[in-house]
Formats: sequence, C-alpha cells, structure tokens
Amino acid sequence: MISYSILASGSKGNCTLIHSRNITLMIDCGCGKRYLQQALCSIGIQKEDIHAVLITHTHKDHIAQLKYVKDLPIYTCASLDYEATYLQVLKPIYVEHIKITAIPLSHDSENTVGYLIEDGEEICVYATDTGYISSSIVPYIEKADHYIFESNHDVEMLMKTNRPMHIKQRIIGDLGHLCNEDSANILSELIYDNTKSITLAHLSEEGNTHMQALGCLHHRLRMKQLPIAHMKIQTAKQNEIVLVGNRGKL
Repeated sequence: MISYSILASGSKGNCTLIHSRNITLMIDCGCGKRYLQQALCSIGIQKEDIHAVLITHTHKDHIAQLKYVKDLPIYTCASLDYEATYLQVLKPIYVEHIKITAIPLSHDSENTVGYLIEDGEEICVYATDTGYISSSIVPYIEKADHYIFESNHDVEMLMKTNRPMHIKQRIIGDLGHLCNEDSANILSELIYDNTKSITLAHLSEEGNTHMQALGCLHHRLRMKQLPIAHMKIQTAKQNEIVLVGNRGKL
C-alpha cells in the first residue's frame, strides 16, 4: 500500500515523500534546508530513512537542497552537478519492491518528467510542471490509485496579476503549467472507480486559490457523473504538510 507526505508544493519549493512498507522515496528537494529538516522530523523521518531521491527537473524550486541529499541515491533524467543515476523515460527501474517509471512532461526545463510509482498493490502518479499531458502517456498513468497532479492557475486570475505578459504567456503555454480547467479535464479521463486520492499540486499563490482549483475539479467530476464520494480530494500547500495513507487519513 502506498502513502505519501507532501512537505511543500508551489513556486517557492517542492518536496514529496512516497512511502510503501519500509521504503521511502523523495520526489524533489526544493524547499529551504531548515524547513525540510523540520518537516522530516515532524513526520518521524530522518534523511537516512530515504532510499532514493527522484528529481523531476532542474528549476531551483525542485532542487534547492540537492547538496543536502547528495549522499543519497539520486535518480533523474536531467543533468545534475552531483552524482546520479540517469533514467530513460518509460524505462522502469526498481528500488527494492517499488517500480519507478519516469514519465515525459512538457516544461521549459531540460528533460522534465513526472513519476509513476508502483508497489505491487497500488499505483501513484506524480505529475506537476507541465504545459500539457501528451495522449501517448495516458495509458501509463490512467486508472491509478493516487494522483498528485498539477493544477497551477486559473487563467482569468493569472491574467489579472501584475506579472509581466511574457511570464503569463510562459505559464499558459505548452512549456508552462496546467491550468485548473485542463487539470480537471485530464483527471476526469484518468481516474476510475477505485481511485483513492487526488491531491492538486503546485498551485500559484497569485494566480489561483485552493477553492478555485478544488471547485473546478469537483464540477468536472460531477459533470461526468464519476463516483467520487469515497475519494480523498484535496490541495497541496506551499509550506504545510499534507498526509495521505497510513501516515494520515485517506
């Protein structure tokens, strides 16, 4: 069974732990060192308990603490300044009993990926920092038990911010981030009756709200008459730990 702990999610830092039996994986390490240490301590995890660090891409909000975790096994598809095992997209590797597959995404950073995590009992999809989801990867990520999935911005809210227009265009472009509507539409095609949790991640603090993101997803799922009463649907926070599974309530 898979559980997960999202320690930080957003443009100021990202870090998620995936747990299965006695194995813990870290996806990205982009938050401040003190916060990361405190967050790990608060959920009873020491750095030495982490079996692998999976890097999605090399933007600072995803790799700020690479130096801190450099003595752990690091896996990536992007070039790093530290020793790492380089993955090929859609070519699975194993860390103990956990099967890990890097999933290609579309972002303005070299070889950005998400991850498909399978432990033989459940499947977790981690996909943030992407302008769109290619139809070619849908068969890999559909019908999972857990989704940690980007819902970065509300387009109208984003366009009303004071950000420069070129930044806004970057965000809404194919190499940027998923908006609420696109995220909701994609998730409505991916989930199935046994999906247990959806956590919307990497929300913009200026161009979105948690209520907007959740409202958009709930509306889309209701429109498709999907059975969601049993699902845990929530948002990840910038610096507030979110727990799903045996480290928290589903």
